[in-house]
Amino acid sequence: MKRDAHIHSPFCPHGTTDDFEKYIKKAINFGFTDITFTEHAPLPSGFIDPTPMKDSGMEAEHLIPYIEKLKELKKQYASQIRIRIGLEVDFISGYEQQTRDFLNVIGPQLDDAILSVHFLKHDNTYTCIDFSSETFLEFAESVGTVKEIYNLYYETVKESISADLGPYKPKRIGHPTLVHKFQLAHQQKIDDHKQIEEILQLMAVKDYELDVNGAGLSKKDCKEPYPPLQYVKLADALKIPIVFGSDAHQVTDLHQHYDKIFPLR
Repeated sequence: MKRDAHIHSPFCPHGTTDDFEKYIKKAINFGFTDITFTEHAPLPSGFIDPTPMKDSGMEAEHLIPYIEKLKELKKQYASQIRIRIGLEVDFISGYEQQTRDFLNVIGPQLDDAILSVHFLKHDNTYTCIDFSSETFLEFAESVGTVKEIYNLYYETVKESISADLGPYKPKRIGHPTLVHKFQLAHQQKIDDHKQIEEILQLMAVKDYELDVNGAGLSKKDCKEPYPPLQYVKLADALKIPIVFGSDAHQVTDLHQHYDKIFPLR
């Protein structure tokens, strides 16, 4: 099975309008047998998106059309490729109940899902840490240091793994070193080896899959996958199921860096 299980879509409010079939046909042409569309789920009820365009998640009214369109495409392409209907769900500390309620409603209609941390809470406000290097550096000033952002990020990822989000909680943890996205911008070498190991060990104990995400290799201030390859090998040794994700937000990025990651497992 050749699988890419972290793909966005024309329903992404901060992506492109590349249509589903362009993604599907490219996947077939590249020999992929299994893909999951994991559009950003609507953000929890009551949560105010801190990004300037308020476009981090899908609009709630678009969720059912997204699912219905994918149901049609699953049938249409069933003989050529397995298409899974998924979502990338944000774990936002303090909004666990709203997320659980959402998953209880929509979970039965999903084939697959990812749980990711993009937003960090500090002094009762939230910041999207992967929005821009400028936002990241401003947040570092607010929190105190870059190291403290790393600490807060990994603690929040641990919360996401341990949180009770109900029977439809996603079983895959998304890009668990996303905090590295701007490491070349802040130019500080943060020793987070122990924290990443602890994340993976907790995932192993709780039977979660790992999103091995190629997108970081294309980010100018990152230049490595999420997580780095040494931790992909550790995850493999811990018997954590490894699932590749290109995190494509446009067809051009579909399957990005797949061949760089998997020969090195």
